[in-house]
Amino acid sequence: MTQAHMSDGVLPAHYRGSGIYLFSENAKSLYVGRTRDVRKRYRQHTRVYSGHNGAPFAYKLARHATGFVKATYKAGPTSRAGMLQDPTFAKAFADAIERVRRMEFRFVEELDPTRQCLLEIYVSVVCGSPYNDFNTT
Repeated sequence: MTQAHMSDGVLPAHYRGSGIYLFSENAKSLYVGRTRDVRKRYRQHTRVYSGHNGAPFAYKLARHATGFVKATYKAGPTSRAGMLQDPTFAKAFADAIERVRRMEFRFVEELDPTRQCLLEIYVSVVCGSPYNDFNTT
C-alpha cells in the first residue's frame, strides 16, 4: 500500500483511480473503505458536512463518541439529519472530521470491483479495523 499523512488535507497527485483505502491513527487501523474515485472519497471523508453522505467515517466516530452507535435511516431525532440538529452531536461530528483529517491515509489501487470488495473485507479483518461492520439493514 502507498502511505501518506494528510495533515494538510491535500491528497498527493499520485493518488488516483479506484481501490481500497485505510484510515489509521497511532499505528492502529481504524477504517477500511473502497471507492471508484479515491480523491473524491477522501474529500467526502474530510470536509465539513455537505449532503447526506458527507464525512461518513467522522459520522460513525461521532455516533460512537455520543453513544448513538446504531444507525437509523428513518426520519426523526435519531436520523442523521435529526442528530446533526443536536448541539452535542454536531460538536462531536465537527471534532471527528478534524480527527479524520489528521489520520494517516493509505490507498491501494484495484480496478476490478469484485476484487476490490474482497480486498476491503480482507484488509478490514486482517487489520482488525474497529469501525468497519458489514451489517446490512
